[in-house]
Amino acid sequence: MSPKLKKRLRLIIPLALAVFFGWYTFSKLPVSTIIPFVKSANYWWIALGVFFGFLSHLSRAYRWKYLLEPLGYQIKLPNSIMAVFITYLANYGIPRSGEVLRAAVLTNYEDVPFEKSFGTIVAERIADLLVMIGIITITLVLEFDFIVELLQKSFQPRKLILFGSIGILLVALVFMIIKRSQSKFAIKVKSFFNGLVEGMLSIFKMKYKWAFIGHTLFIWGMYVLMFYVTTFALPDLDKVSIGAILVAFISASFTIAATNGGIFVYPAAVMAAFTVFGIAKDPSFAFGWIMWSSQTIMIIIAGSLSFIYLPIYNRIK
Repeated sequence: MSPKLKKRLRLIIPLALAVFFGWYTFSKLPVSTIIPFVKSANYWWIALGVFFGFLSHLSRAYRWKYLLEPLGYQIKLPNSIMAVFITYLANYGIPRSGEVLRAAVLTNYEDVPFEKSFGTIVAERIADLLVMIGIITITLVLEFDFIVELLQKSFQPRKLILFGSIGILLVALVFMIIKRSQSKFAIKVKSFFNGLVEGMLSIFKMKYKWAFIGHTLFIWGMYVLMFYVTTFALPDLDKVSIGAILVAFISASFTIAATNGGIFVYPAAVMAAFTVFGIAKDPSFAFGWIMWSSQTIMIIIAGSLSFIYLPIYNRIK
């Protein structure tokens, strides 16, 4: 393959991926249901919610630098920002594929070993999980009865316990086999996980621990705030309680983690949470789509630009 063709493919392939993800995301949007509410919505509140979401992503990109610094890597902020937006865009196509691409960006453009870069991403997720647990705890205190009712409708505890137990046993079995094996494949796997663990442990070696904690709280504060202010866009939701907003936020967050960026199920999760609190079905469903669509449009634009500009930026520098 000629160098010119390689350069062209590096520009064309990201653009094609961006177009595909955008088409796939909006191909089945339930227009007839949400159009009346979209027409009557206050777009200033929607724009403010998008702005808060954008700030959270910038903060996430900057926070990543704190985890990489103890490993001896000083990455360029533009690369970190573009990697974060590429992550979110890619997750709309294949769940969790974005984290792999994000680590790959640093491997390709910042010479950070993939396993170490990926390890810091896992460390990030652990910190995020702790904050999420805190939000869930606060919400449980405020709206315990409603949350229990919602979980009973959405999940079957016996199946969760059964599949969880099977999963743990399989992981333990694979771990024991690899640990005892001296094959080339096992050695490569062990080497990969050693780098992964090193990346995860970087959270305890940071020089700026409080800055990392501050960014983590800021990120999640922006998440909740973007959800909260967007409710003001619809007159039908002017009396939504903080408890209802937190329950809907938690439900919607789980759909993003478990699916392609929450596509199709995010609005349904919001509706299910709001209707438990006696809020009408149609405006709840419409809000879920407005909330999800507005943030998705921002991700598609920023992620597409990142896909395109990333190789150009690193070639120019």
